[in-house]
This record gives sequence, C-alpha cells and structure tokens, in this order.
Amino acid sequence: MYILLFLSGIGAGFVNVLAGGGSMLTLPILTLLGLDISVANGTNRIGILLQNIIATTNFKKNKAFSVKEGLLLSIPTTIGAIFGTFTVLNIDKHILEKIIGIIFFIMSVFILYKPKVWEEGKKVKKNYPLSFLIFLIIGFYGGFIQAGVGFFLITSLIFIEGNNIIKANALKVFIVLCYTSFSFLIFLLNGKIDILKGTILAFGTMIGAKLGTTTALKSSTKFVRLIVFVMIVISSIRYLL
Repeated sequence: MYILLFLSGIGAGFVNVLAGGGSMLTLPILTLLGLDISVANGTNRIGILLQNIIATTNFKKNKAFSVKEGLLLSIPTTIGAIFGTFTVLNIDKHILEKIIGIIFFIMSVFILYKPKVWEEGKKVKKNYPLSFLIFLIIGFYGGFIQAGVGFFLITSLIFIEGNNIIKANALKVFIVLCYTSFSFLIFLLNGKIDILKGTILAFGTMIGAKLGTTTALKSSTKFVRLIVFVMIVISSIRYLL
C-alpha cells in the first residue's frame, strides 16, 4: 500500500501540474491506508505543497508566468483558503461534492465548445473587484477540499484574466503553492496530518511534478487542453458517483 501511495503521488504530481485533479488519485489511497477523510485531506497537502515548489521553480526558470500577477491573484485566493480550511474541519462535504461534479461536467463542455480561447487566451478588460471575488471563492474551495481546484483556477485565469492555457497552468501552480502553505499549517496545528504517509506521498508528487512541468513546457496548448478535458471528465464522474 505504501508503494501504491508513492506511485499515486507520481501520477498526481504529473496531472496536477498539467491540468488538475491529482487528488482524485491520492485521497482514496490515503483513506485505504486507514486515515479518515479529514486527516487524508490534511495529509494530502504535504504532497501538494512540495510538488508545487518543484513546479513553480521550473516554470519560473523558464519565465512561464509573471510573479507579480501570481502574487496579486494569490492574495484573495489565500484569504479564501484560510476560511475554507477552518470550515472543512467541521462540515460534511457530500452535498458540495455533488454540486462540484455537475460544475466540472459543465466546464468540460466549455473546453470542447471554445477551444481557441483555451489555447490562445483572449483579450479581457481587467475587472479587479470581480477577480478578487472569484479567486476568493476558489481559494475557499481549495482550502476546503483541494481536489479539482486546479480546474477552477485554470478556467478563471483564462476567461477572467485572459491567459492562454500554458500560462494559466503556470500561474495556477504558483497560486496553489501560496495558499497551500497556510492550509497545511492549519491542518498541522489541528492534528489532521499523518507525517509518515504524507512524506511518502510527497516524494512521489515531487517526481511527478518535475515530469509534468517538463511536459507542459514542451507541449502544445492543444495537447494540454485535451489533458485538462480528460481530467475534468474523470473528476466529474468521480464526484457524482
């Protein structure tokens, strides 16, 4: 099971950097290892934190995103994540998961319907209050359960901020790194993290993140869009069932 956890970490790190939804692989394994869902949710953050350190470093080295833009968007996302993390410690998530499953399905249709927007980006008029609100909500969800938050970030970074999918991916990784640092600390202080299992998972996610970053930088926007589409559909089915 520990070997399986490590391998799932590699898979999760890879798809998280390319698209999102890697936690769909890791959360079930953590629960199979005997962790209740709240501890599994917290333990999963170790891998997420370390994989995004690796991915952000590689994306930054290749100048794939603007740190200034990433920091501005990380502020509301982190605020939302702090509230989301505190909320998840005391709430039933099943109804939310069904709603998220439906939203993911709708998002998958958008990817097929407007491929050029995803691949080339679009010109947008910046609306800072709207951006703050949207990324605050996304941050709340990310702090709450994390799984699939990358899809929301990518969609917003494309349709609200005007980035193409490659730059959106790089910004997504940076934003997740910023808010996960705070979420991880809250879970840790509340005794919701299994250090051993989280460390094994993290070794896998770091390897996966390195592979995913290299693939993302060398791939076409069309390829990355298709990967995002596949992962959104899988995540939607997983949430709904």
